Amino acid sequence: MLTQIESAREGIITPQMAAVAADEALSAEFVRSMVAEGRIVIPWNHGRRPTATGIGAGLRTKVNASIGTSSDIIDYQAEVAKARAAMESGADTLMELSVGGDLDRVRREVIACVDLPVGNVPLYQAFCEAARKYGDPNRLDPEELFDLIERQCADGMAFMAVHCGINLCTIERLRKQGYRYGGLVSKGGVSMVAWMLANNRENPLYEHFDRVVAILKKHDTVLSLGNGLRAGAIHDSSDRAQIQELVFNCELAELGRDMGCQMLVEGPGHVPLDEIEGNIKLQKRMSGGAPYYMLGPITTDVAPGFDHITSAIGAAQSARFGADLICYITPAEHLALPTEDDVRLGVKAAKIAAYVGDMNKYPDRMRERDREMSKARRDLDWEKQFQLALYPEDARAIRASRVPEDSATCTMCGNFCASRGAGKLFADDLKKDKI
Repeated sequence: MLTQIESAREGIITPQMAAVAADEALSAEFVRSMVAEGRIVIPWNHGRRPTATGIGAGLRTKVNASIGTSSDIIDYQAEVAKARAAMESGADTLMELSVGGDLDRVRREVIACVDLPVGNVPLYQAFCEAARKYGDPNRLDPEELFDLIERQCADGMAFMAVHCGINLCTIERLRKQGYRYGGLVSKGGVSMVAWMLANNRENPLYEHFDRVVAILKKHDTVLSLGNGLRAGAIHDSSDRAQIQELVFNCELAELGRDMGCQMLVEGPGHVPLDEIEGNIKLQKRMSGGAPYYMLGPITTDVAPGFDHITSAIGAAQSARFGADLICYITPAEHLALPTEDDVRLGVKAAKIAAYVGDMNKYPDRMRERDREMSKARRDLDWEKQFQLALYPEDARAIRASRVPEDSATCTMCGNFCASRGAGKLFADDLKKDKI
């Protein structure tokens, strides 16, 4: 069975490509051509068939929500509830990242409760199982890892973050660099580095990259090249270790595409605003335009409890400069396992940020809605304002909680409503579309 990229290269417009084109109001031929070039991916799985979602060139910036148990909190029903909350709040994709409890169970229950493309990080379960089985995660047998990747794909994973770019060369680069303000923050990355050092061996995911590709290609699962040495502090952003891994991941993206597998490249998690544009341009240039998945990014390290805001700032900039998929951040980041309410707030903040970025990335396509909202506010047309809002029910609830004396206004200004006053003074002039 052909993958999406193989079909596109054969000139075939698959139902998934057609669905993406319709959703984006673009031609199916444009989507096909971009899939063929590897500049658009459609997370998919022949066995599960999730909602067709396009990620990449010319498309709206998509938002991923991550959920999953921890070793401290194992509540399967809560993770299912969070998955549904993410979908209801507008997430385009979902990652199931559990590290506590029955990992097969939570993955399968989450996949079953949503229509979204679901992704994961196979190293999490691989090292958890090795620790349980052998008492030491560093005794993981590479064959068990490849068997696990196959099992997870068979369960219906639409995309998979696999840490292929960590290798002996990137570890040496980190050693020569000699410092990291934030250390290593990727659970999968740290576990793989520890395994390599303990066993004095190359990363099997890099050494046998063709095996990884073959498994994911079989299921038409997108291979997302994980960023295991990503910066966990803005002062580590763009350091040599991170960029070295990005170089390898961009090379692997090209190799994977040539082998007929859909490829995604993951970006960093903490980036100051002045480095976001350069990071994205570098990735696009080195990878031949592969879709880029930014993890946030968080733009300052000093706002715990509000990292959904610090990352929304970074996400808007990332979307503006060409990032294709944004991983949300919740208020619980760096502090605790997210709750259902945290998930909802994180998704909404990221979706708004992606929309803001897209307004600047695609001004001709994306600014009409804002113009219509401006006119509705000018005309005090509350119903139209709600219809145009990204989250109308939230807007309705806030207005309903503080009912104004005059229903045409709101309690912010009341009798001093500027729009009402200007409407009386310039009723004819202000309603000309040119204004």
